[in-house]
Amino acid sequence: MLELRNVSKRYSGIPVVDNVHFQARPGEITGYLGPNGSGKSTTMKIITGLIEPSSGEVLFNGQPIRHDLMAYRRSMGYVPEEPHLYTHLSGIEYLVMVAQLRDMDRSTASARIYGLLRLFGLYDDRDVPMSSYSKGMRQKILLSAALLHNPDVVLLDEPFSGLDVGSSLILRSLIEELARRGKVVLFSSHELETVERICSHIVILHRGKVVADDSIEHLRTLMELPTLEDIFSQLAIEHDFAAISREIADLIHA
Repeated sequence: MLELRNVSKRYSGIPVVDNVHFQARPGEITGYLGPNGSGKSTTMKIITGLIEPSSGEVLFNGQPIRHDLMAYRRSMGYVPEEPHLYTHLSGIEYLVMVAQLRDMDRSTASARIYGLLRLFGLYDDRDVPMSSYSKGMRQKILLSAALLHNPDVVLLDEPFSGLDVGSSLILRSLIEELARRGKVVLFSSHELETVERICSHIVILHRGKVVADDSIEHLRTLMELPTLEDIFSQLAIEHDFAAISREIADLIHA
């Protein structure tokens, strides 16, 4: 189990993440939602160990990850929101590099790399520099790199970015399959319809604080709202979208 226990992050004394506490359990898909500026991406970086919290703990299987950060990272696969790839490398060169950095057995790594390239539709472009890849192709490489070592914890930050419809359907099914196989899956996305379809549990962040931590079904009943979009709008959005839309239309129509 992955647990955040009273995690805060402050910059110049200002809290970006404020006393966040939630659990992501094996076999579940936990949706992590929040508007821009809510502290969601900062939290994801804390969970990966890329930045340290100002206070609080991230625990995996009951142990603080700071006690053995390298061991935790070996059990984690991460797809970041902003892809940072060595684009002078080909797709296969990048995945071989990732496998070597993770000290994977060569034959196991080779079989998985070729299999992932084939299943993600990248096999024919495996030797092409990633500088010529589309955004969706680069996203598939990131997904392959995150899953290559069969991680116990899968962290997905906007994983559908750039994917076409067919690839998105495959990824949606894959996320569900990973959860069925006992992985901890934490899934952050702005695609509320997808989150509503596949997540069994959601955490909503607003201004650095958790404002919801429950199943979607229970939140629907509790708040008497029919969709996750309605729930999210009620808890985490402060704008009157209809009024803003009318003002924009009036402005350009004048």
